[in-house]
Amino acid sequence: MAKSLIKNLFSTQIHCVELKKPMVTSKFISEIKQECYKIKQADPLGQAWSKKNYTNGYTSYSSVQLGFDRLQMISPTFQILEKSINMSVRNFIKQLDYDISFSDLKMTQCWVNIMGENSIHASHAHPLSVFSGTFYVDVPTAASSIKFEDPRSPLFMNSPAIKDQARLSNQRFIEIQPKSGYVILFESWLKHEVPINKSKKDRISISFNYGWN
Repeated sequence: MAKSLIKNLFSTQIHCVELKKPMVTSKFISEIKQECYKIKQADPLGQAWSKKNYTNGYTSYSSVQLGFDRLQMISPTFQILEKSINMSVRNFIKQLDYDISFSDLKMTQCWVNIMGENSIHASHAHPLSVFSGTFYVDVPTAASSIKFEDPRSPLFMNSPAIKDQARLSNQRFIEIQPKSGYVILFESWLKHEVPINKSKKDRISISFNYGWN
């Protein structure tokens, strides 16, 4: 009798890596943290939107008129960050076996997220982009993870529940606890969320999209 083979097919990949020197240092992270707070202070549009839509949190994503949704185009500090993230994007393209080159893509958006205590970010995807991701500036103890949803979820229908201790490859939701200085990259169609931030300190991150050049 032929030996039975079970293969893992249709992989969903997430790229998590520490951004390293010479561009990203502890001093750089401290400087970009200060700049995140300065952007918040200078962004009445983002503050107003966040007050209405993002309880206990702030994001510059909605500040299109002020350009705070494209920080890589107006801030030298964020331009340095972009160059460092570009290296990870190049590697992710190879990892996914995409038939494109890095020059086909560009960072189209880049914005600040400051999550206060009890702030959450509901499940969503990033339509019209190719890659999305987040660089983590400050992740205090007890701060939220990032939670990814199995993209096949709408098709499960009569599928049984998964065991609490199921193997990682069989789980329907995956949580990654980020660390300061790390970037997490994923394909933009992948739904994700940020559960409630239980830390009394701010959880600070910088999110971005890459689209067609």
